[in-house]
Amino acid sequence: MKKGLTLKEHSASIAVSHRILDITCLLSTGLFSFWLRFSHLDLNTAYKNVLLLGVIIGAMLMSASGGYRAWRGSSFGSEIRCVVSATFGTFLLLVLSAFATQTSDLYSRIWVATWLTSSTILILGYRLFLRQALGALRKKGFNIRRVLIIGDSELGQNVAHRLTQNPSMGLVVKGFISNKTTTNIKDKYVENFPILGNLEEIDQLVHNLHIDQVWIALPMSEVAQMEQVQTTLATSAVTIRMVPDIFGFQLLNQSMTEVAGLPVINLSTSHMLEGKNRFLKSMEDKVLSFIILLGISPIMIALAIGVKLSSPGPIFYRQERVSWNGRSFGMLKFRSMTVDSEKEGIKWGGATSMSVTKFGAFIRKTSLDELPQFINVLKGDMSIVGPRPERTVFVDQFKHEIPGYMQKHMVKAGITGWAQVNGWRGDTDLKKRIECDLYYIEHWSIWLDLKIISLTFYKGFINKNAK
Repeated sequence: MKKGLTLKEHSASIAVSHRILDITCLLSTGLFSFWLRFSHLDLNTAYKNVLLLGVIIGAMLMSASGGYRAWRGSSFGSEIRCVVSATFGTFLLLVLSAFATQTSDLYSRIWVATWLTSSTILILGYRLFLRQALGALRKKGFNIRRVLIIGDSELGQNVAHRLTQNPSMGLVVKGFISNKTTTNIKDKYVENFPILGNLEEIDQLVHNLHIDQVWIALPMSEVAQMEQVQTTLATSAVTIRMVPDIFGFQLLNQSMTEVAGLPVINLSTSHMLEGKNRFLKSMEDKVLSFIILLGISPIMIALAIGVKLSSPGPIFYRQERVSWNGRSFGMLKFRSMTVDSEKEGIKWGGATSMSVTKFGAFIRKTSLDELPQFINVLKGDMSIVGPRPERTVFVDQFKHEIPGYMQKHMVKAGITGWAQVNGWRGDTDLKKRIECDLYYIEHWSIWLDLKIISLTFYKGFINKNAK
């Protein structure tokens, strides 16, 4: 066994190094951006003050956003969110302070924008390099943590498998401690890992094997054994972690939180509509829908005239759909069908059999019939990006047939979504669409919304599955 480096997961030296590097990046990119803009480094007092203020605020926000916590085992996406939140927050505060003090005219906007962009890229760049370097060292046996798993059941085996599949984390599973009371358990193997003993031997094994972390992977019914492990290791400096037995649940944005001082595990929740995310999502919808409606108003007027001239009946078609929290609303479309097209009732997958006008076929194929839904967004019934809403009658049917179907109603319905830009629209496989919808809810971010909007313009309007 190779000897680990002296770096520790919670080492203060790593956090200090990050702080020094972040400050260096903010300072150097500020000077570099100034040189790019003015071709010299002779900063006047105003620029020096802003540069110093930006570095101080940036370091404080990086710490507040969690930029200096231990990153072993976490995704780089989490680190990106922390860094971007800190850098954009820094420059937002600088801009607001400049407006508040009426000094915004003293600074170059090009310098500010270049500083923002270059500092974000440089900080993320060096952090990615450090991650890759540490990952490579851990794969070779350096900077590792020795892990002992309590429980050799399916849950414990799942934990061992996942840790083994990610060697860059440097978490090396030494074996299992069985929670069973049967004899002759030693020298037996589970998932290629040895069963080293039972709960009575855990303290000795932790000491003899130089264990760094003990992971408790026991069923929730075995609370007594969990308490026994914690009591036995109370005098040890080993890190103890518990893996909740929730792998069998259908999870969505699972997390730990605190309610009335009680630790609570969220098995299914939506971070999209909570706190600052809810505000950001609402602002995105309101601002973009207003701008888009202004821009497309001439097109909508032309389409309205086309609908009116192509067949008798109203211009808009209002259809009851289900959105956030299972609430119904009237979704607007330009009418593409004849007024009697649904006289025989509503049928799933019956779009091709409906009586569609020639002009209606065109606006359906190009998705132009969906444009009035930006009015729904402005009213707050929908979002620009989200799971496509379905009719009430089909929701009542599918919620009993498709696992996880109602979870898509935890957020507002959208005009476009991850399923639509991946080709799952119209009368396509509903299960695939739900998988895409749940993926979107699980991985939501403003950046994902902008990506979906861009892909919608690129390939989402004209689609072979559009009806």
